[in-house]
Amino acid sequence: MSDSRVPRRRRFLVCEPRHFAVQYAINPWMHPDTHVDVDLAQEQWQALIGAYRSHGHAIDALDPVPGLPDMVFAANSAVVVGGRVFGSLFHAPQRRPESTHYDLWFKTAGYEVHRPASVCEGEGDLVWTGRYVLAGTGFRTTREAHREVQEFFGHPVISLTLVDPHFYHLDTALFVLDDSEGENNIVYYPEAFSPGSREVLARLYPHAVLATRNDAMAFGLNSVSDGRHVFIAPQAEALAARLDDHGYVPVPVDLSEFHKAGGGIKCCTQEIRS
Repeated sequence: MSDSRVPRRRRFLVCEPRHFAVQYAINPWMHPDTHVDVDLAQEQWQALIGAYRSHGHAIDALDPVPGLPDMVFAANSAVVVGGRVFGSLFHAPQRRPESTHYDLWFKTAGYEVHRPASVCEGEGDLVWTGRYVLAGTGFRTTREAHREVQEFFGHPVISLTLVDPHFYHLDTALFVLDDSEGENNIVYYPEAFSPGSREVLARLYPHAVLATRNDAMAFGLNSVSDGRHVFIAPQAEALAARLDDHGYVPVPVDLSEFHKAGGGIKCCTQEIRS
């Protein structure tokens, strides 16, 4: 079956982890006394960029800024659909200055950037499925922002409530396998969501690949798929095996140094959709 899966070339915006560190705690994964091996983080990040390029994906890079250790998590900076950019307003004051630098990059590249009025953390909580936006709330992005996103893009927004603080962003509990019209499907960890949100996901995606808590704790849900290849944490072995059974090709990339800050592959990857 994997031979029938067709990858789609993607364009990603990334930011080098030159200043990456764990200097504060804004999620359960972060402990300020944690030692970060910056050299190892650089190696792991470069391996991710290499994996993307070797599979035909285009990479744009934003220069990191001293004093902003989480700037490497580019996904939180915005969500881009149809060449339109909806920016971020971070929940944590430590991260709010990041938005200025990402907004400037998009504007310099010729995009107009919408500044949200409510707390909104980009692709961390806003997942484009090819049909609508799945939107997380409960810990970071607000429901008010969901309404703002719908008005801006003109696409339906499906609000989903996260209930486990370990999965504080939607992209730690769910990712899109394929956003093409005929094969639209997702992977998610049901227990990360409220009962009503689980029912919504089950109705929308009756054939979804379901993940376990072990998969999610291994950052297996913080993955990126191009419709055939799934760039996934090697620690999520069981989930990778299930994806292989469904005809996808797992591409293991170890970003374990970034797990110390509650991030992984998707967190480091902003997709620019023309």
